[in-house]
Amino acid sequence: MPVGFRILPRTRAVAPALVERFRKLPVANVSDSMSRIFAAGPRLRPMHAGAVMAGPAFTVRCRPGDNLMVHKAIDMAEAGDVIVVDAGGDLTNAIIGELMLAQMVRRKLGGIVINGAIRDSGALAKQDFPVYAAGITHRGPYKDGPGEINVAIGFEGLVIEPGDMILGDEDGFVSIPYADAETVCVATEAKHAAEGKQMAEIEAGTIDRSWVDATLRKLGCEGV
Repeated sequence: MPVGFRILPRTRAVAPALVERFRKLPVANVSDSMSRIFAAGPRLRPMHAGAVMAGPAFTVRCRPGDNLMVHKAIDMAEAGDVIVVDAGGDLTNAIIGELMLAQMVRRKLGGIVINGAIRDSGALAKQDFPVYAAGITHRGPYKDGPGEINVAIGFEGLVIEPGDMILGDEDGFVSIPYADAETVCVATEAKHAAEGKQMAEIEAGTIDRSWVDATLRKLGCEGV
């Protein structure tokens, strides 16, 4: 099977019950629970109307400006899957547009992330179907290949493997490694609950802010 032009089966995926637990959590809290060092960069932004994206990764690597393997991934992916596409970060040609989005909606996929560009942005912006991309262009794609499906991909310092947990909201998206998903979910649930308590204390005017001056004194700040 030639490297660079192949379709592999996905052998694992985060469980649906775990996906639903993550769906209730903010991406920022997940990021904090992963030591704030796992991110896909600020270029990949939500292009849709705001629905949360949550599901197992279905990965695609394609030649910049070519979406043949993305079409195949749409046909292969299961309901709830999030297609994650490494298109090299190139913004010259769009990887998806309104017609492909309609096909993903019909197949009940969980969303799409593209390290590349989209088009028909006005139509996509009106839809709840989650779309994250690095940019917009009117120029359409080619359909010649090559490309790979269900391989490890990476962009902006983030490595994503098939079946990893993908979560996205207004702040962007994050990938949680399959083996760490349960641990990260538990930690994030605890953090989210703690922040809920803090918010209640802020609203009641009872929150303890003494840590600010204590930190400044510890760091040797004058005038505290």
